[in-house]
Amino acid sequence: MKNTVLTFKQNKEQGKKISMLTAYDYSTAKLMDEAGINAILVGDSLGNVMLGYEDTISVTMEDMIHHGAAVARGAKNAMVVIDMPFMSYQTSVYDAVVNAGRLMKEGRAGAVKLEGGKEVCAQIKAITDCGIPVMAHLGLTPQSINAFGGFKVQGKSIDAARKLIEDAKAVEKAGAFALVLECVPSKIAEMITKQLAIPTIGIGAGGGCDGQVLVYQDMLGMFSDFTPKFVKKYADLGTIMKEAFQNYIKELDSGAFPSEEHGYKIDNDIIEKLY
Repeated sequence: MKNTVLTFKQNKEQGKKISMLTAYDYSTAKLMDEAGINAILVGDSLGNVMLGYEDTISVTMEDMIHHGAAVARGAKNAMVVIDMPFMSYQTSVYDAVVNAGRLMKEGRAGAVKLEGGKEVCAQIKAITDCGIPVMAHLGLTPQSINAFGGFKVQGKSIDAARKLIEDAKAVEKAGAFALVLECVPSKIAEMITKQLAIPTIGIGAGGGCDGQVLVYQDMLGMFSDFTPKFVKKYADLGTIMKEAFQNYIKELDSGAFPSEEHGYKIDNDIIEKLY
């Protein structure tokens, strides 16, 4: 059954957790969809795990559209949420609406996600007024990493915690259908979750949120450049993949691959006529 904004709303009301993972290609999205995931986030984290950037700042609209469309082709039931990249919505309300529209039309998104609180509420309202669902994102917002001075937990002081709560209420009022809380103290995230009618999706924000999201390369042990504290590894595919690559190289060197079973046959009389 297709997951929509209504699914998110019903899950919160029924106390059923919302499952979400990142994906950036057709094959991975198809596997997640078949596993029964509620939502797939085409995150601008693709800058780190797919394109090798040190941050998400360099990711473009074309990157998001390209990867988003691939994921959408593989996800039949999961809701596909595509990140709005850096400077695609901060410049003006007009730019935000146009770029959100592109992610829906060209990227085949089911919703878009953008970072920020009160400062982007005008953009959230304008986008949702056009019939485009918006997922908000507070706490550690990677596009603002330079302003934060690094990857640090947000909302630990009284003023910061109050601002988080105020921003959460503001994005809900502006029309966001869900809210991602990243690297926020668990008790603050739980407090926000209880005060909002819309569901919260945590990443490094404790178990009190209405759902969780992880970068799939992190949870499968495929990305080793940096592993956040909040990541749980459900498999070590990185090691398995490297071993497979090494075995392939060894078999090429030894002549074990390709063997006769991996080739195609032809009648000997045809071969004889070629001499």
